Amino acid sequence: MPALDHFWLTLTQHAESRPGRTALNGDDGKLTYGQLPGQIVDRSRQLSEGGCRRVALALENGCEWTLWDLALLHTDLVCIPLPTFFSAGQVTHLLDSADVDTVIGDLPGGVDPEQLGFSRTNLGWQRPASPLRPTAAAIPEGTCKITFTSGTTGQPKGVCLGANALMTVARSLQAACAEVIPERHLVLLPLGVLLDNIGVYAALLAGASIQLPEHSGVRNNTLDIQRLAQVLHQAQPHTLVLVPQLLHGLLQAAQAGIQLPTSLRFIAVGGGRIAPRLLDQATRLHWPVYEGYGLSECASVVCLNRPAQHRAGSVGKALPHVKVSIADDGEVLVHGNGPMGYLGSTDPVPSPWPTGDIGRLDDGYLTILGRKKNQFITAFGRNVNPEWVEAELTSDPTIAQAFVHGEALPTNLALLVVTDQAQADNAQIEAIIARANADLPAYARVHHWLVISQPFTAANGLLTINGRLRREAIFHQYQQVLLGLLPEESTHEFF
Repeated sequence: MPALDHFWLTLTQHAESRPGRTALNGDDGKLTYGQLPGQIVDRSRQLSEGGCRRVALALENGCEWTLWDLALLHTDLVCIPLPTFFSAGQVTHLLDSADVDTVIGDLPGGVDPEQLGFSRTNLGWQRPASPLRPTAAAIPEGTCKITFTSGTTGQPKGVCLGANALMTVARSLQAACAEVIPERHLVLLPLGVLLDNIGVYAALLAGASIQLPEHSGVRNNTLDIQRLAQVLHQAQPHTLVLVPQLLHGLLQAAQAGIQLPTSLRFIAVGGGRIAPRLLDQATRLHWPVYEGYGLSECASVVCLNRPAQHRAGSVGKALPHVKVSIADDGEVLVHGNGPMGYLGSTDPVPSPWPTGDIGRLDDGYLTILGRKKNQFITAFGRNVNPEWVEAELTSDPTIAQAFVHGEALPTNLALLVVTDQAQADNAQIEAIIARANADLPAYARVHHWLVISQPFTAANGLLTINGRLRREAIFHQYQQVLLGLLPEESTHEFF
């Protein structure tokens, strides 16, 4: 049975077998599994009557976001999640390049929808479809969702995904988590980003109650630990999806005496390289943390550790719907479940999909070593994946973010963002770097560093929407400062 058909059949079965169980619980309301099908059908009717074709969801996390998303899936219309932290330029680019005719919610970034030709309707904001709009791009047939993922430069690009690809991943995730019997799932990441959007589908397949707080303590790449702790203890979740920076924050909170609820059974972490020390800390606290790996082009998750198949330091084995292999140059290739293409591109979709990540396979367990394009070559001819070094540096809770540069240089340089600048002195930073260097080969060690006052964020253009460093933008902004470190080996001032 196709994955999408299986999804709808499963929701129908849940409505019949557990009609009173809470399906969605947010600040904007609560719905049971018995009520869910009717709500989806009602919104599907509104979309059809409104003449919608391509719909951007610009809502905060909540029941409404999920209901409209499911209604668009049910109506076979194109859903374009609009991250609430996009800048005005990114918002305009998304709306025009995807030829969005309907916006449900309020546009972020201070964008005025009327200036873009939208008018207020009972659905939200709508504008006539225009085949003459010069920025509009064709999409591959069968596209049901366009997820925008920002690279290291330029405007975000839209990845076109099919419904069966999305639901295939959700089905694999649900099966991977089945052994922990998840009954309550808490959404902490923005639903405008694909990772926890897929997590919601998997939780619905499992018949779990999904908690959807609007303000979870995670907002615009900043973290409110007190609010997050409150949300966690109120929800008492069995499952969570985190990005590395959020795990880092929770470990900091634990050091300050704030504990996770004992209800947690499975914490999936992905979206970037995680320092082994962070995972070791989580293990010592008996947290059920399992590292995974995925990419938007493959509808999110590709590999995942799980209780019965777990190897520390790896991102786990491939989920059943895909296979992974390693190319001759070390690049990770994904076989199966690729994208339909990029928005506006007529290039053929390669198969297997080249991920751009360097990795290795051991007994089926994949280890990610870094981004192929981010690898730099030192003046001594040594290849270094900066993510590897940065993960070692940020494994200490004092270091919130790190950027390492060494292209054609005799020594490696680092920009550091500390958790509490008032508490971090030079001696403490030196000790942290010494500990990280002790676990690195000589050619990968950090020799000169600088603590900067402003973190890398999506708002200042130095972080992608998935929390990855925008390396070219960072280097462009700090080039003179970085290179100025080279002759002043003993000077480490706060910038």
